[in-house]
Amino acid sequence: MTVSAPPATLPVDSDRLWSSLMALARIGEYPDAATGLMGVNRQALTDEDAAGRRLLIGWMEDAGLTVTIDAMGNVFGRREGTDPDALPVVAGSHIDSVGTAGAFDGCLGVLGALEVVRAMNDAGVTTRRPVIVASWTEEEGVRFGTDMLGSAVATGRIPLEQAYDLRDGAGLRFGDELARIGFRGDASAHIEAPHAYVECHIEQGPILAAEGHPVGVVTGVQAISWQRITVHGRAAHAGTTPTELRVDAGLAAARIVVHVRQMVDSGEYGQLRATVGHFRTEPSLPNVVPELAEITVDLRNPDDGLMARAEADLAAFLAQLQTETPGLRIETEQTAKTPVVPFDEDVQNHIEKSAYELGFTTMRLMSGAGHDAQEMAAIAPSAMVFVRGQYDGISHNPREYSTPEDCAAGVRVLAETILGLAE
Repeated sequence: MTVSAPPATLPVDSDRLWSSLMALARIGEYPDAATGLMGVNRQALTDEDAAGRRLLIGWMEDAGLTVTIDAMGNVFGRREGTDPDALPVVAGSHIDSVGTAGAFDGCLGVLGALEVVRAMNDAGVTTRRPVIVASWTEEEGVRFGTDMLGSAVATGRIPLEQAYDLRDGAGLRFGDELARIGFRGDASAHIEAPHAYVECHIEQGPILAAEGHPVGVVTGVQAISWQRITVHGRAAHAGTTPTELRVDAGLAAARIVVHVRQMVDSGEYGQLRATVGHFRTEPSLPNVVPELAEITVDLRNPDDGLMARAEADLAAFLAQLQTETPGLRIETEQTAKTPVVPFDEDVQNHIEKSAYELGFTTMRLMSGAGHDAQEMAAIAPSAMVFVRGQYDGISHNPREYSTPEDCAAGVRVLAETILGLAE
């Protein structure tokens, strides 16, 4: 086989990239009343997710990639290299979404990696190492409660059967839903360690925009802890039950919400961030004291030690609540927990070098959000390219937006990084 020397820079087609992003965004689109914009709801293993997967696979095949689907539904498109024994370079992200998404979260990483392959084809470029475009299953974790699920199983952190047994809010089982949409593949759920992994992703924050950089080099991902907390109280009539005789599950849950915010404001736990994104009560009637409340607590911290202290503080507060209120019972379930994950210095250097050679200013920063790259970092040198966002980097919202120029900048950096790693 004749090896073609790569051009000075790979000719990424920014219009084709943007067109692909917008086409995928139309699958699962909905009119968002709060913003007046079209949002995206393409949650994992829904019919919309299946349609998005089929569109992606068609594009992969059109680009000459060999497509493989593993037992977790992870989708891989492989472009062969000239050395049959060389380990591949893997690039990708996810196309599943939260319920109120924009067009870019995850999708830029998958379609950006696909655009790199398309650009290689256009330029007649071959690489020594194979290049694999990856689309991971259920990265968001909003439907089945565990984020980075597909990549966590692929890298061995979560057992396959444990993932299959996860259930959504309606009681539907992950394994059954994967089979229902036709994406329970035959390939092993465990990925062989590649030469390197690179992920391009929108920043989902305001830092790059504030500092005036179109792209960033991601140094790692902060620690993440998700808990589901269920408070059991006692239902009672809202008008006839004296306050001192109530066991109000809703009140206890509200106190937890206030407490986690006080933990953040105290400054005792460094750069702790805490969010209660889900809150429901039963029987959820206006004239009945709640007998049950269910909330989720999302804690994030760039320091593992301070994260452990924050988790201990929360556990102590829950114990205190039960002591103060006879009859109150609190159950906790850890639905996700990952430590601080540092990214590989050499891969970061590849990204930074590519950015500067392309004329882009950049900076190094840690990710506040979880990404599939943190799972891949357990088995291979990994790092990420961040792309600047608009509107304070808002994400998980239809207002999520990165310009065509910034998306192209990130993918151009991704392309040069892949070429460097693949040689």
